[in-house]
Amino acid sequence: MKKYFNIFIAFCFLYSCKSIPLKDSNSDTAYANSLEEEITTYFRATGNEPFWELKIGKEKIVFTSLIQGKEKLIFLSVKSIRAMDANIKTYKAGNGESNIIVSIQQIECQNSMSGIISPYKVSIEIKNSTETTFQKIEGCGKYITDYRLHDIWVLEELKGNKVFAADFQKELPRLEIYAEDNRFIGFSGCNSISGSLFFEKDLLRFNNIISTLMACTKKNNKEDKFIKALQSTTTYSIKNNRLSLSSPSGKLLVFKKVD
Repeated sequence: MKKYFNIFIAFCFLYSCKSIPLKDSNSDTAYANSLEEEITTYFRATGNEPFWELKIGKEKIVFTSLIQGKEKLIFLSVKSIRAMDANIKTYKAGNGESNIIVSIQQIECQNSMSGIISPYKVSIEIKNSTETTFQKIEGCGKYITDYRLHDIWVLEELKGNKVFAADFQKELPRLEIYAEDNRFIGFSGCNSISGSLFFEKDLLRFNNIISTLMACTKKNNKEDKFIKALQSTTTYSIKNNRLSLSSPSGKLLVFKKVD
């Protein structure tokens, strides 16, 4: 009897081991796709009554809501159309089953439930192919600054030339970027600096730069050139722990990431 009991216990143990679920590769793929979507999303908007969310990315536009028949709609990304007489961008997209028109206006917008202030007002017109008229809803949104910018960067190159501490009054310039808050602080070689970021898809600008007023000699001081280059920045790239800032005329600044 004891022999059969031991066999039964061993069988149960083996069965329980086999019943442990294996890692689902489909779940991994879904998670990876979700993560990629978050990384490539550069604008997000939400609205209430009914609740909805819009994500505009480099590859697709995703609209989710509690609206019946429009719970999740996906469109290929399209180029925006900028209005001539106002600071408004419009996106028009369709997928064969639904159509969406998104208007983004640069004006302060307050969420009707949370009270949070966003820099953009968003209007959406949406309809399915079986509908004759568009349903219009409104909400608030903001551009999502590339999280990879969030770090400390020390200057390596200025307009194609490698820089050294001796090129500045005290030490090499650096930037500490806070991507979530769209702001930065730093050091320009002699003075401390701070300012705001404007981010829109691949566009990056350093605005409202404020500097302390330390007395700095002109000898061995490229501080002015550094600040002018920073103010001229319009685009960026990040590769191999290097942040490159450029303008239409070419590469302006290269920084190295530091911990």
